[in-house]
Amino acid sequence: MPEATIDHREKAHALLKADADNILRLIEVQIENLTMPQCPVYEDVLDTQMFGLSREIDFAVRLDLISENEGRALLENLEKKLNILHEASQNSV
Repeated sequence: MPEATIDHREKAHALLKADADNILRLIEVQIENLTMPQCPVYEDVLDTQMFGLSREIDFAVRLDLISENEGRALLENLEKKLNILHEASQNSV
């Protein structure tokens, strides 16, 4: 596999991971400072961000920059972290 292809794949994975991390931080800030997880605004932001990331991942998969399994793992990892964050916010109420 050419070195440029490997570099593009690594960069795509790093960018998608960074976007997932940004979503997590956005939701953390929203929970800590702005709204409760039951709030429609919270749910809209979360849904919109997750949809956008899933479309980015789909695009990267279609370009063969990441595998479907890598994309699925990124989403599942983010969902697990968001669930932990949500549960922690529920327990602190």
